[in-house]
Amino acid sequence: MPKFLIIDDHPIVRKGIRQILEEMSGVIITDEAASAAEGLKKFSQNDYDVVLLDIHLPGRSGLEVLGDMKHMKPGIPVLILSMYPEEQYAIRALKSGASGYLTKDSAPDELLAAIRKVLDGKKYITQALAEKIFNGLDKDHSRHDALSNREYEVMIQIGKGKSIKEIAGILSVSDKTVSTYKSRVLEKMGMYSNAELIKYVIQEGLID
Repeated sequence: MPKFLIIDDHPIVRKGIRQILEEMSGVIITDEAASAAEGLKKFSQNDYDVVLLDIHLPGRSGLEVLGDMKHMKPGIPVLILSMYPEEQYAIRALKSGASGYLTKDSAPDELLAAIRKVLDGKKYITQALAEKIFNGLDKDHSRHDALSNREYEVMIQIGKGKSIKEIAGILSVSDKTVSTYKSRVLEKMGMYSNAELIKYVIQEGLID
């Protein structure tokens, strides 16, 4: 019987995912974790068929957790479930080793289809994302490719017009930490102001 690990800090989300999984197979084994630390501990101690990972976790990025998992057990598929639209994180998640990326407003049938596909050892991406990847094959590397996953998250939030304090709350880190990441982002991007970052993020289509 398949064994799943659900890592999400919202109990109602974990419960909903568990119910959807039970529709696929009446007999499953499901572990849950509410934080990155708890999830990594269970992942290191147990074997799973699929991990369902939220991209936004308190204190650590789900992309960072994904990297740790791929380092520890590269053969276990990790399916990212996120509140963020595909254009913001999907390609970066796939490059980091994810087997698929779904937004949390996806239909239950789509989640089940994604799980079946990654259980077969394949990648799952939506048609819309496939087209974005195909259309981007002839493009040079983007400037933001040099950013770490955490730096990328900060850039996206700055692009949305969020303040340092607001970003700190969203990422569950200190204002000082966000300021440090912001400085690194500006340096790596060769920019000098939030306005430049906002313009870039919009032009690249990284936010709605």
